[in-house]
Amino acid sequence: MPAFDAYPLLLTYGVRRYAFGARLIADRLGKAGLPDGVIAETWEVSDHDDEPAVVLNGGYRGRRLRELVNAFPDALVRPGWYGPHLPLLVKFLDASHRLPVHVHPDDATARTHYGAPNGKDEAWHVVWAAPGASVLVGVRPGVDRAALRAAFRAGAHDDVLLRHPVAAGDTVLVPGGVLHGFGPDTLIVEVQQTSDLSESVMPDDVYGRPLAPDAWAEGLEHALAIATSDARPRPDAGTVVASGALRRTIGCRGERFVLERWALSGAATTVPGEGGFVTLTNLGDALDVEHEGGVVTLPRAGSCLLPAVLGEVRLRPRGAGDLVVCYEPGIDAGSGPG
Repeated sequence: MPAFDAYPLLLTYGVRRYAFGARLIADRLGKAGLPDGVIAETWEVSDHDDEPAVVLNGGYRGRRLRELVNAFPDALVRPGWYGPHLPLLVKFLDASHRLPVHVHPDDATARTHYGAPNGKDEAWHVVWAAPGASVLVGVRPGVDRAALRAAFRAGAHDDVLLRHPVAAGDTVLVPGGVLHGFGPDTLIVEVQQTSDLSESVMPDDVYGRPLAPDAWAEGLEHALAIATSDARPRPDAGTVVASGALRRTIGCRGERFVLERWALSGAATTVPGEGGFVTLTNLGDALDVEHEGGVVTLPRAGSCLLPAVLGEVRLRPRGAGDLVVCYEPGIDAGSGPG
């Protein structure tokens, strides 16, 4: 087995054209190269079967991320790690219109109901929100399954779910099993476990097409069956840690991931993460990621993956330095997914 060549990996991204999107990713983030028309999501760092990323730079150019994860799990993901795919997926999400109210399974439910290796915890970091924007997340106290079913059939989601205002800079950590939705007029960076398992309570599909009555009823029952959590997440402005040119805002720390927002007033040297891989998603001007082997430029609204063994990097912004940084929390070597 050849040695792993550690450098920041620039990756291809996938595009989803769901009905809730519009053009915020291009117009507000300035992401270049997007196709015309509705863009609901771009999967920025993805080892999901439906959107497999390919490396765009360096010696691994043209290789699928999955190939590298399988060939070099200790060096790329984390020492002692094993698993079927990179544990985290990062995306931009345009909620110009309302997302459907839906739910993702937790790990245990994903295994028992779907035969999948893991469920989907996720966190939303709000990049932009219009005045009055809000999220709908978690069930109101005292609401039982029969009341949920009746409210969802009537379209009365606010009668049974909690609504909270959000503003740019807020983060919402949403464990699997929590019913949720958000929008309109919201743009987020989302980090999640690598999964696309979801059940909706809505009478339309994600493309806005009406479902047959039987299909809606079946989907609603599936959603109620996997809505296992009584957690009631709230938006959080985060905790600030400043050192020199680097100002970190820790948006959330969950069991599966950490999400931070980094503001750079100049160049800063750091070892990101806690012993494993790290994703950088650039909300500011182009930024150079200097490492022992060279320099990789991260464009505006671009993302890259820093392998676990990369070590120290120097981040040198070419203007406004603004990153969303995601990684797994420190865990014992030898642990795998779930």
